[in-house]
Amino acid sequence: MKKTALIMAGGRGERFWPKSRKSFPKQFLSLTDDGKTMIQLTVERIRPLVELEDIFISTNKDYKKLVLEQLPGIPEENILCEPVGRNTAPCIGLGAVHIARKHKDAIMMVLPSDHLIKYNKMFLNTIKSGCEIAEKGANLVTIGITPDYPETGYGYIKFNPDETDGHAYAVERFVEKPDLKTAKEYLETEEYLWNSGMFLWRVSTILSNIETFLPDLHAGLGTIQASIGTEEQEAVLEKTFAGFSSVSIDYGIMEKAKNIYILPGTFGWDDVGSWLAVGRIKKSNENGNVVDGNVITIDSRDNIIQGEEKLIATIGIEDLIIVDTKDATLICEKNSAADIKKVLENLKICNRDEYI
Repeated sequence: MKKTALIMAGGRGERFWPKSRKSFPKQFLSLTDDGKTMIQLTVERIRPLVELEDIFISTNKDYKKLVLEQLPGIPEENILCEPVGRNTAPCIGLGAVHIARKHKDAIMMVLPSDHLIKYNKMFLNTIKSGCEIAEKGANLVTIGITPDYPETGYGYIKFNPDETDGHAYAVERFVEKPDLKTAKEYLETEEYLWNSGMFLWRVSTILSNIETFLPDLHAGLGTIQASIGTEEQEAVLEKTFAGFSSVSIDYGIMEKAKNIYILPGTFGWDDVGSWLAVGRIKKSNENGNVVDGNVITIDSRDNIIQGEEKLIATIGIEDLIIVDTKDATLICEKNSAADIKKVLENLKICNRDEYI
């Protein structure tokens, strides 16, 4: 069966401020030593399985130019520009009707654009197994990440270790981000995986589930699908998509559907959620500092320092994140990385939109 992919690239990446901005979010940034951006790496990763003409990018209409610049081989009609953000269920539904119009039915991979994978061959083998399960019938397949510590920032998926389909396990339930005590309990049971937000299914399967559990969304998607390729396409999308409720694919479909399977992923996954990820991705020097740019460190340890042309000199600091750009500088303790969003909230309140 034809393999296709929908790459979701509409996020703002606020926790990567000040490099990630409303006009240039993190999926279009290079955070690795090879100089490739995260969205470029996402496309490159799946190219052994999916032709360029079968890769679709779902993004905000403001980012279409960035997608064209960074992914010149993707057909322009495959860049699906959402007029407004409506969470992942409408995003995935929009991708599904475009793929269905082109192929009638196909395997559809759904992948975030801002994840990094260390072991690409292992990732592809996992994806292949997922495609086989999806192709068998009306199965919804997700990839879970084997946890190695009690993370409280991810959702979890409970699976049944005794009910399998090849390398996949039957999903029992999706659970929200836990507190630390609960996360430790999940880890001890060995029956929970981190929710990666990666999915595989037949286009017909996901559209059927949308019809069952989100009928209003399905009706609107039908209207959009009928307009594809006509002069009214953009106007219909603008009007119809804005009317959709904001709902995640997890809440709208995965928590209610049947025939859900999960494949454990052990391929060096990182969701690159904050500047702390740079400390995991890039090599540190002998003092544990991860530096990029024009940087001098003296008696400084375990810092993440990202600069540009301006010299950054540090003396006697430890466990800090320092990010310098042309118009803004961030300095924060590593354990406060999750609070970077508060800076943006403050900027919005003060109407300092030029820094957002």
